[in-house]
Amino acid sequence: MCADHVFPRHSRVDPPVVVSGDGPWLFDANGKKYLDGCGGAAVSCLGHSAKPVLDAVKLQLDKIAYAHTSFFTSEPAERLADKLVEYAPDNMERVYFVSGGSEATESAIKLARQYFLEIGQPQRRHIIARKQSYHGNTLGALSAGGNMWRKAQFEPLMVPSMVHIDACHYWRFAEPGESEFDYGQRVANQLEEMILKLGEDSVAAFIAEPIVGATMGAVLPAEGYYDRIQEICHKYGVLLIMDEVMVGCGRTGTFFASDHYNIKPDMICIAKGIAAGIQPLAAMICSGEIYAAIKEGSGFFQHGHTYLAHPAACAAGLAVIEEIESKQLLVRVNELGAKLEAGLHKAFGQHPHVGDIRGKGLFWGLELVKDRQTKVPFEPSLNIARRAKKIAFTEGLMIYPMGGTIDGKSGDHILLAPPFIYEDEHVHLLIERLTTTLERVFEEQAAA
Repeated sequence: MCADHVFPRHSRVDPPVVVSGDGPWLFDANGKKYLDGCGGAAVSCLGHSAKPVLDAVKLQLDKIAYAHTSFFTSEPAERLADKLVEYAPDNMERVYFVSGGSEATESAIKLARQYFLEIGQPQRRHIIARKQSYHGNTLGALSAGGNMWRKAQFEPLMVPSMVHIDACHYWRFAEPGESEFDYGQRVANQLEEMILKLGEDSVAAFIAEPIVGATMGAVLPAEGYYDRIQEICHKYGVLLIMDEVMVGCGRTGTFFASDHYNIKPDMICIAKGIAAGIQPLAAMICSGEIYAAIKEGSGFFQHGHTYLAHPAACAAGLAVIEEIESKQLLVRVNELGAKLEAGLHKAFGQHPHVGDIRGKGLFWGLELVKDRQTKVPFEPSLNIARRAKKIAFTEGLMIYPMGGTIDGKSGDHILLAPPFIYEDEHVHLLIERLTTTLERVFEEQAAA
């Protein structure tokens, strides 16, 4: 339909042209329809025809589309910040609006460093994160991430002051006979061990996803894990950053996924669902204490992006929250999530190649294995996750699969993050098409 000058994600993949959307459906130029089972990348929480949000953006465009934040603030930004602070833990007071998840986590990392400079602790330079985490693709965020496959070719550019402890994944990594609580404490205690190794006054922050998203597939923390993490952070004066880029904004049934575990972080990063994909928007929310250190110190956060607090994007974010509230979508997420959970367990609970089913709300992962009993993964060369995505797409279903679930190389999972506006029929159809997809994947594998 046009000259081929777009730089695609993958040069050997020729995707169809999308032309329209309606609720949980997307339509390509050939008229084929696809059920969105993953929100793209857990983004399109309101589906693809959220008229109130679209109207709010159009109305804002008629007023003012863009004004640089070195000159102006805007009504949508101020109102959205107020609304996010209402939902955030009590200590959260300020919101820094950016355009995507990588920018949000980059902002948090840099603010952590500047905070300690402002309060006279310049020796605090280390950021601790976890293996198999993902925090974004800018160099600082990528350095914080713990997925080695994503980082390997950029290793010479990685920030050396960022280090990693083990991920928390009880089903996959617990020792034989180890209780979930004991496992969680053992893994959490690695944070204290790393702090002492680096120097107890040299660590600025610990960053983690409350529920691990893309790189492990909706992995929940072990019982008591975050209670211990918070104890350690408080003991050593380490800031706690929660990366809720994928799981925030209602995805797991509470506005912030941290709420499930009584986490009181110093900073929270959100993106994806905050503007439902209708505008690029993300945010870093910080405590009043952190903001006061900047305000009463230099007065200037030495960081910034051109599209900070973009008025049209903030108008979209405000309208998304209004939709969530007016339509009681958090309640709906929990109701649909329970039905999706039951359906997944009924369809795949005894499947020989589905080792684990985990998640919350409308955020679910299925870990695919060669042997269910031993948890042995498929060989990475088989590209099970990639094949599942391709076959599902031919079946008219969008899913979010990933390889390297275990260590960046081995392991496969499928991530499901459907729009909040699903009806029961869509849940049933998702499971039906996913069942057909996995049947085809494993039939092809057996025949190979």
